[in-house]
Amino acid sequence: MATRHRVRCIHRTDGPDPHERIHAIGGTNRDGSTWKLTQAEAIRGIEEGRWAFYLERAAGGKLEVVVAVDGHGRRFLEMAGDGDLASGLLGLPECP
Repeated sequence: MATRHRVRCIHRTDGPDPHERIHAIGGTNRDGSTWKLTQAEAIRGIEEGRWAFYLERAAGGKLEVVVAVDGHGRRFLEMAGDGDLASGLLGLPECP
């Protein structure tokens, strides 16, 4: 069973493609410590069934973070059912 984690921040890169602009995602554990995973680590964890990630909307509700594939076969993270990267993962603050 995958453990669920709320994504609260990202670490950005200067990639030209929006799908390449996320290097890592991060959040806070129950004990107050922080976690950060590279996008590749998060993708591997999702695909292996170890982790599930979500975002909380300001208006309420949760949106799942899923693995998507671009036209060149590259895997990346995005919000389920929402192609608006600016209001999703790319809209999160920078991880410390």
